[in-house]
Amino acid sequence: MNKNILTFKRTAISAALMAALCSVHADETDADMAQMIKPVSSISIGVGNWSGDRPQLGIYDGMRDGGIYGLFDADIVSRDDLTGTWLKLDVRNLGIDNREVRGDYIRQGNYGGFFEFNRITRDNPYTFTTGLQGIGTTDLTVGTSLGSFTQREVELGTTRELTRLGGFINLSPGLDLKIDFKNENKTGTRQWGWGSAALFSVEPLDSTTRQIEMILQYTGEQLQISGGYFGSMYDNHNLQVLEQLNGVTGGTSAQFNATTPLSLPLSNQAHQLFIDSGYTFTPTTRGTFKASYTRATQDEHLPSYDLAGANAPFVNAPSHLDGQIDTTVVQLGLNSRPMPKLSITANLRYNDINDKTPLAGYVGNNGTGVISVWNTPHSVKTTSGKLEANYRLPQNFSVIGGVDYSSQDRTYPTMGNVYVPFRSDLKETTYRLQLRRAFADALSGSLAYLHSSRDGSTYTDANGTPYANEINPIHIADRNRDKWRAAMDWEPLEKLSMQFRVEHSKDKYPDAGRPYGLKEGTAQLYGVDGSYAFSEDWKLSAWYTNDVTKAEQIGFRAASTGAADAVKNAHLKDVGDSLGINLRGKLSAKIDGGAGVDWYKTTSSYPQDLTLTGAGTDYPTGTTGPLPDIRNNLLRLKLDAKYAFDKNTDLRIDLIHERWHTDDWSWNFADGTPFTYYTGNITCTGCSLTPVPVVDGTTVTAKQTQKSNFIGLRYIYKFH
Repeated sequence: MNKNILTFKRTAISAALMAALCSVHADETDADMAQMIKPVSSISIGVGNWSGDRPQLGIYDGMRDGGIYGLFDADIVSRDDLTGTWLKLDVRNLGIDNREVRGDYIRQGNYGGFFEFNRITRDNPYTFTTGLQGIGTTDLTVGTSLGSFTQREVELGTTRELTRLGGFINLSPGLDLKIDFKNENKTGTRQWGWGSAALFSVEPLDSTTRQIEMILQYTGEQLQISGGYFGSMYDNHNLQVLEQLNGVTGGTSAQFNATTPLSLPLSNQAHQLFIDSGYTFTPTTRGTFKASYTRATQDEHLPSYDLAGANAPFVNAPSHLDGQIDTTVVQLGLNSRPMPKLSITANLRYNDINDKTPLAGYVGNNGTGVISVWNTPHSVKTTSGKLEANYRLPQNFSVIGGVDYSSQDRTYPTMGNVYVPFRSDLKETTYRLQLRRAFADALSGSLAYLHSSRDGSTYTDANGTPYANEINPIHIADRNRDKWRAAMDWEPLEKLSMQFRVEHSKDKYPDAGRPYGLKEGTAQLYGVDGSYAFSEDWKLSAWYTNDVTKAEQIGFRAASTGAADAVKNAHLKDVGDSLGINLRGKLSAKIDGGAGVDWYKTTSSYPQDLTLTGAGTDYPTGTTGPLPDIRNNLLRLKLDAKYAFDKNTDLRIDLIHERWHTDDWSWNFADGTPFTYYTGNITCTGCSLTPVPVVDGTTVTAKQTQKSNFIGLRYIYKFH
């Protein structure tokens, strides 16, 4: 058989041509690779519009009110390959109230610095209709019959502006110095009250907090150690607020005054020295050591000390608190793997909060000089430790066991009236046991059990007499807790992964001779989330959680408005459900986008049983019985799409629909009408009018259903 075979012979011309083509192809490949690894910068400019006000969902994002907002973001990165120098500028939300700007200059391995500015707003979701005068200042006036003020709608909120500067310098191999300085100004208005009467008030906020941190850090092969100084200085530009009744003068300190002073947090400072280190003794054993000492002081002149007349201070009260708290913290830790299948973690921590504030009398009889109320400095020493072991068993099992222990010694003054709860000795121990197993490459799970017990000495007054009928403070009450936790990761398919989680806990609070307070509680959580990749271009993710928290609490109700004395057994319950679904993918070579649904529902229940202990009815006259449930619902639908004109230019559109609904009754009277601050006669001994007809009438309302739609359009330019 004859075969015709076509062959090419290499010639000088063909060899040169091939070399040239290969060289061109290599140059193009190198250029493409260089373009791909070079940092990408982007600038985004656009505009967005909310169709309506969203006071609840716009609390923190700076877009509470409906209307048009500017959208400007930038992420600019530049790198000099020869010197290893980076320049970065990150701008977020420049067109709205909440905005962030950060710039970095970094010379890799040598030095660097940064500048940062953050503006964070917090808008109160309620609408206040009030006649209160002087909002935002330290002099507030409530209307009276001598001249009331026109009611108007007021929105309250706060603004924090944080400026931050910092940097680092490499002093020698492994040795760095870092400096970080923050300056935060907080301004705005916050909902408040008089304290001496049911009258509406507003706290004026105007303070500055400065923090500085200096760290000297060494990183060696076995030893890593850092230490330095941290300082915090708080300066409140407002010292106190004077609440006044319009046109009224006089009054006594024992009764409602024409002028009521309310104190504000005073300026203070704290200074700390600290060290944090770790040492690798062997490849399988490492120890850690941490220690810090902090002194916090507050020695400002008390503004109420300068008041006269009915608000004059107690004659023997000091003009300064001279507050001082010294805190010492020492912690030791050890991580070791003594055997290939056994790992051990242990740490021990000592925390001593020593309150050295002088004990003094601040309330008393100016005629006799007898003190009736002291301040209450108290110190707390806490020693805690943790021991945990992880051992790998055959058949892909591993067991983890541990114990946590805490012992707290609480001291308090031996004279005067104590107005905060104390327990001289408080201990808590938690035991943990967890079993893990990898059943297969695509399936693994764990089951854990925890038991903790907290108890201590009885609650006593300054003379050592036990309190019998006080409510248990939940953070220090005797408590036994049992908790179960199960988790599972499952990947039945290469494109499908799922995670499951179940938790259940039960708390019991022993009586210990205290009939009132929290008695028991339970909490449970069920959660599942997963993702599925239909293809390289399309992916679906979803999650769902359900949580239920219950508490049994016993309280006492005094007789009033036809109702008898009663013991209240409240069955508190909170139920939360949340669901999220997100789909992302590419519609074409130039169009990609996504769609999502977020749904949240919470229900709070307050049923209670009453055991009458005197003559009267179950509920006061004019009420309908137990409190109704409070339900909150949120539905958010999201849709976004991006069209690529070319490799450098995109156009993005965002669509959002939000629906919030609540039946929160906490600012309503029992008949459903909006709560109204006091309007009526208040006895004012020594005032120009007795009694004084006060005309406040402030109401607090919230829109129960809030719906709004957002549309945003952005032009995005990317460059190297």
